[in-house]
Order: sequence, then C-alpha cells, then structure tokens
Amino acid sequence: MTWLEIDKEHVWHPYNSLPSKTKILPVVSTNKTSIFLQTGEELIDGMSSWWSAIHGYNHPKLNVALKKQVEIMPHIMFGGLAHEQSSLLSQKLVNLTGLHSVFLCDSGSVSVEVALKTAILYQKAKGLKKYKFLALEHAYHGDTLGAMSVCDPQNSMHSIYGSYLSENIFVKAPKLGFLADNNEEIKALEEAFEKHHEEIAAFIVEPIVQGAGGMRIYNPEYLKKARELCTKYDVLLIADEIATGFGHTGKMFAVEHSNIKPDIMTIGKGLTGGYMTMAAMVTSRSVSKVISNSEIGVLMHGPTFMANPLACSVANASIDLLLESNWQDNVKNIENIFIQELQNAKDLKFVKDVRNIGVIGVIELIDDCYAQKVQDYCVKNGVWLRPFGKLVYSIVAYTINENNLRKIVRTMVDAIKSLEKEDE
Repeated sequence: MTWLEIDKEHVWHPYNSLPSKTKILPVVSTNKTSIFLQTGEELIDGMSSWWSAIHGYNHPKLNVALKKQVEIMPHIMFGGLAHEQSSLLSQKLVNLTGLHSVFLCDSGSVSVEVALKTAILYQKAKGLKKYKFLALEHAYHGDTLGAMSVCDPQNSMHSIYGSYLSENIFVKAPKLGFLADNNEEIKALEEAFEKHHEEIAAFIVEPIVQGAGGMRIYNPEYLKKARELCTKYDVLLIADEIATGFGHTGKMFAVEHSNIKPDIMTIGKGLTGGYMTMAAMVTSRSVSKVISNSEIGVLMHGPTFMANPLACSVANASIDLLLESNWQDNVKNIENIFIQELQNAKDLKFVKDVRNIGVIGVIELIDDCYAQKVQDYCVKNGVWLRPFGKLVYSIVAYTINENNLRKIVRTMVDAIKSLEKEDE
C-alpha cells in the first residue's frame, strides 16, 4: 500500500468519517506561506495551519533551534526535574502576560482542562464549593470533555454529547461589532453573576474574538465589565487566548484591547510558531499561592510530555523572532488589506456579513451548505482554505506577502460569486 492508500484505509482525520467523505489532499512539503501537493500543485496557505504558523513554514531560525535542542535533550520527564528551555520560556510568558505562574502542557484543549481544574482547586482551597463555570453562547474552548462542557451546548459541534457533559451556565454573547452596544448583554451578565456567583468557580471567555463558534468579533468594553464582575463576586476570569494570542488581533494578547488582566490565561497555537504541539496555562500569583498554601497543596495534573524541551526551545525561538520583528506593522498592513478586499463581498446575495480584525478575515454566508464547494473552488485556484458552516475565513501568517494575501481574499470572493452564478 502507498502512504495515501494507508491514509484512506486507516487514518481518521479530524471532524471526518472513515473513510473520509471529502477529498484529502496529499501534502509533500511546505515553505514560507505555501503548501506543496504530491500532484505538483502549490497552494497559498490561508489557514496558517489552524492559526499556528505565525511565521510561515520552515523558518531558518526555528529550524536551527530544533536541530540544536535535539542534540542536547529531545525530551525529559518534568516530574521532579527542570531544564533551561522551560525556565526561559516561562520567564518570557510571565513578561508577556503580566501574570506569574506557568503550567506548560500539551495542547490548547488540555490547557483549558488545566485552567478549569485550577479554578475549582482555587475555590476549594478557599473553603468554597464552586464547581460550575460561566461561559458565553457561541463559545468554543476545545475538544476534551471539560473543555466541551464550556462550549455552547446548543450551537457548537459538541451538542451531540448532550447530558454526558458537565452542566454549566451560559449567557448571551456580546453583539457582533468592535463598537457594538452591549448594554443588554452586560445586563444579562450582571444578572447571571448575581444569581449564580455562589456556585461559579470562573468565567471563561475568548477575548474579543469568539473563534470556532462563529468568528465573532465584539466590543472590548464587554470584557472590562466582565473583569469588574469577576472581582466583585470572587469569580476567577479565564481568558482563553489559544486562538487570539501572539498577535492575531493586533495586540500580543486580545485582553490588551480592554486593558484588563485575567486571573488565568490559556495559550497555544502560535506559541511554537506551528512547529510542535504545546500550550500553557498562566495564572496570577494569587491563584497559585492560594492553592499551594492550602491543604490541597498541589495542582493535580501532570502530562507525560509536559514542558517537552524540543517544544520549549522552538517556542523560545518563535517568541524571540516575533519580538524582533515588525509584527505590529505587518499585522496592521494585513488588516488594512482585508478591509479593502472584503468590501467586494459585502453586496453579494449569498453573503450575510463580512468582518475582520488583525490577521483574521471573515465572510459569513447566509447558509451553511456551501463550505465544500467554496473549498474546492479555492484549491482549484491555488488557495488553501477550510471553511466551516457558514464561515469562509482566513487567518494568515504575519510574513505573508501582499500579492498572496490579496489572492487569498479575492479567491474567497470569487468562490462565492461562482456559487451565485450557479444559482442563476
């Protein structure tokens, strides 16, 4: 069997059946912002590998970091041991977030799991029985069981699991729009806190952009109010920055749009520049101190590959590379190009809305039945996108050149135009 035949017979791809009911493209290499297929085709990557490859692919500095580390120490258990790369990375994350205590783990979903467990332990350490979480409609926080329990139970891909998931409390999500009026939603949030604060361990929220739940961009003022309410009612604020962190919205972390500091932050995706699976939970000193000084004493979580030296080394190199670059200017230029090019989609009859922030550009369609046709059109025209539901969107590497970015957005628009032409 060829490797493609093995894939077809045995490999279960994410959000897919086995065998796959959709076409799986054979990738043989990547470089900069391009994907190269076995067929000889080159695709401009409009997804940056699910938003993680912020520097593009095969960056020389990141390659060197990995090669150097693999000769020194590719892995070592983290229980009872320490190594230089994890310490250097933790210090960088403390400096960037303004928080204090760093737990290095395997993936974004796992970092959310750890954050939820930490919030429960914190409240328990204070002698409080707070086991529920407050979350937003349209929320998406990951695919593990705990993370799924704080995803929207009605509108998310996880609704199929039903009552098996822990029951949490959900409030109306803020309106779409960076300048939208959210007085009604803030009132609902206040009422939820007033009614349920004695059982809520933490409020978990995706700052500024709700990702897989709809690519919903909202007013930073909402987060300011959330911070006030969490402080008032002794509820921890968890900022899920897995998708938004490391510059995707134009700020290093999206909470900076609101000028607030969460009690706990989860980060992943861009952490290693798309090279290795790795994530982190970062907390305030207060959170780690309360737990550590209580009868509980410890954070009960310990992944085998926690703080993997290879991942830490490339994360350190990726952060250094980001900070040394003109990433703010690059992101702003990308944002402006999205604004210009997305104008061409606004008046199309299949389009409900267009929106963008930072390196994120979104076209929301009126129906969710067109995703595969849009993807097929884009691939045929040299662009890799993976729409989901009603959303045709792109999140690009900060290093993408202008011509390639404009091609991505124009291909998105042309794909929708082709659908409308078919419908005539």
